[in-house]
Amino acid sequence: MGMMRKAFLLGLGAMSITREKAERYYNEMIEKGHMSKEEARQFVEDAIKKGEEERKEMKNFIREEMGELKKDFSVVSRSEFEALEARVKELEQKLS
Repeated sequence: MGMMRKAFLLGLGAMSITREKAERYYNEMIEKGHMSKEEARQFVEDAIKKGEEERKEMKNFIREEMGELKKDFSVVSRSEFEALEARVKELEQKLS
């Protein structure tokens, strides 16, 4: 498994652990009467919204890092490789 994939999965795991802890926390607060169900619902909505924002930021960060890696290591994209492969096949056919 690639290093970027491992880092991404680690981040997802950390987010799910945080969500589980948050759910436990607000359930305890409801049981103790420190938070109403409406406040808990709002808390969940805010947490989901924040999670989505962080997921988008992570996705953008990964894209930027992958772009930098491509520049640093002169990596060819799948589409570039396939285009070159098609050109080679075409030239081979012309030479045959």
